[in-house]
Amino acid sequence: MQQIIHDFVLLFAVIDPIGTLLLFLSITGGYSARDRNHIALRASLYSGAILLMFIIVGQFLMSAMGIRLVSFQIAGGIILFLFGLKMIFGEDVSHSHDRAEPGHDIAVFPLAIPSMASPGALTAVVVLTDNRRYGIEDQVLTSLVLLSVLLITYLLLLAANTIHNWLGDSGSAILIRVMGMILGALAVEIVLQGLSGLSTAPVTHL
Repeated sequence: MQQIIHDFVLLFAVIDPIGTLLLFLSITGGYSARDRNHIALRASLYSGAILLMFIIVGQFLMSAMGIRLVSFQIAGGIILFLFGLKMIFGEDVSHSHDRAEPGHDIAVFPLAIPSMASPGALTAVVVLTDNRRYGIEDQVLTSLVLLSVLLITYLLLLAANTIHNWLGDSGSAILIRVMGMILGALAVEIVLQGLSGLSTAPVTHL
């Protein structure tokens, strides 16, 4: 039970359902309630598939490619920072789907990656299921805890329709800029944390 609580608290922190809800509100203001529900479902399924895949093969993949966890963290932080800049200075991302490039799906970016399946979340699932420390039963238990956190996130996203009605268009526009600043600051923290450990972190080995 202690391990379950530990994993739940850590995964809840790195997946950040509340932060994901704020981002979801920021970028789906121009969508209908039905479309927002579909986006929420797809984002939850995509992020769940990505995180589960990292539990299964993430450690092997990064070890085979010689990629350190901190390098992965820095790359994710840079991507998140660029999207934050777009939210602050670029087009209104809540209505950009009307002119979006073909094939672009906001359920994939930025919701599934890098919001829900964030660099921190990907790193956390690899650490929590380290093949050198945990057996199959422990890894399955961590996977179930992960799915419970994603379910909570999905339920919060479903409530976004009601929250959006409270905010209105003006409130959503303000939220976009504020969230852009928060994302930018968060991205800087992610990169700085990665840089602080870059010189000492060894290449991942099994």
